[in-house]
This record gives sequence, structure tokens and C-alpha cells, in this order.
Amino acid sequence: MTGGLRARRSTRIRVPMAKPRTNDFEKSFQQLEKIVQRLEGEELSLDESLELFEQGINLSRFCHQKLEQIEKKIELILADAKGEPVTEPFEPEEDDVETSDV
Repeated sequence: MTGGLRARRSTRIRVPMAKPRTNDFEKSFQQLEKIVQRLEGEELSLDESLELFEQGINLSRFCHQKLEQIEKKIELILADAKGEPVTEPFEPEEDDVETSDV
């Protein structure tokens, strides 16, 4: 007699792990550069120019938003003990500064 106990199969659903997102910012920025090159270098119809311009604006907004997000993350990482962002003026290293003593 087996009683009321039955072996249960695992009904776990396996959800595939999300793949790390490729560099969306870099891809968008490269696309934006190509659009600018086309707009500056090719003779396009008004409709083509407008379509490329709209795509460029959307890519520009996306890149700007990503940069703002990264800036906020950096401020959180650099926050002091009170949670206030620590900002320091940018001072290039001596190797980066061109001298004009000529």
C-alpha cells in the first residue's frame, strides 16, 4: 500500500538569465556619428534628411540620458559619509597638458 503520498516532480520554471546588455551607449553614439556624416556629406532628399534628423535627435537624447545616469552613479560612489556628493575640480595630469613655451 502506497498511501496518499506521491512523488512530486519538480515544476520549477527555468527563466533564462538576462544577457548583459551590450554597450548601448557606444552603439547609439556610433549610429549618431554615422547619421551626422550622412547629413553633412551626402545630398539627401528632404524626407531622407528629416528622417535621419529625427533618428539623430532620438539617439542624442538617449546618449544624454545615459550620461546623466552614469554621472548620478558616480556621485553615489563618491559620496561622503553624510551622503553628500564629493566633487573635485578636474586637474589634468602634467603629461596631458601641452606646454607652449615656444
